[in-house]
Amino acid sequence: MKKFFDRGAKYLSLVKFSHTIFAMPFALIGLFLAIEPGSGAFTWRLLVLILCAMVFARNSAMGFNRWADRKIDARNPRTAKREIPSALLSPSAVLVFVIVNVVLFVIVAALINRLALYLSVPAMIILLGYSYLKRFTSLCHYGLGLALSCAPAAAYISVTGRLDYAPLILSLIVFLWSSSFDILYSLADEEFDRSEGLHSIPGLLGRKRAMVVSALGHALVIPLLWIFGYSAGLGIVYIIGAAIFAALLVYQHLIIKPNDISRLNAAFFTANGVASVIFAVFTIADILF
Repeated sequence: MKKFFDRGAKYLSLVKFSHTIFAMPFALIGLFLAIEPGSGAFTWRLLVLILCAMVFARNSAMGFNRWADRKIDARNPRTAKREIPSALLSPSAVLVFVIVNVVLFVIVAALINRLALYLSVPAMIILLGYSYLKRFTSLCHYGLGLALSCAPAAAYISVTGRLDYAPLILSLIVFLWSSSFDILYSLADEEFDRSEGLHSIPGLLGRKRAMVVSALGHALVIPLLWIFGYSAGLGIVYIIGAAIFAALLVYQHLIIKPNDISRLNAAFFTANGVASVIFAVFTIADILF
């Protein structure tokens, strides 16, 4: 039994399960946004299916990313201790893990509704395909943003079977928010990316200009927060949550300097993780009450 749990812990570490906190709160917003009060559209079965779809989709994407980048990770001192380079998990075992999660994701999508099933294939292409983008384009960060931005729209579609204006704006917020913080996170690999011929905004523009691009992306989020709140008919509780979310976006840019990225992890995980949870709690509370 201990061996089973040890192996499970390795897979959780492989996919950085704790990072689910980035997209999951927005998926829950999409779910509750789709539910009209008193309509009876919400069911626990649907909630469980959406949560499972999110987990299987993220496991597929992160597992495939680690498999696709296994040789690159082995050459990068920052990532050399990841599960495949350090031989904690074999490449073939990780690939099987990915295939199982892809199949489970499609099955769950089929159980949700027909449109979710039809969209599961292009969604999976986006989720898996972004892993290869840094080999070809410095816009790879926006591939990750596109992958994460599927979460709220997918949850909304799961309930309604259609996509409307408000969840589309929310997906755009997630797109700009996540792609911009990924640019910041990639600052740590600026020199390595150049030496390996990999593409990124920091590798293309340098650290200072990359931080400007990231800041501009986050600046665009702020008016979109207002547009989303207006289009969804949200009130003061949402406004408070959106204000805190915006403040945390500003905060992460204040604690990182071109000549000092020592607080990069605090900006990437702590600020963004807290921001997504707070935003979801206040938004869902406004929707429900």
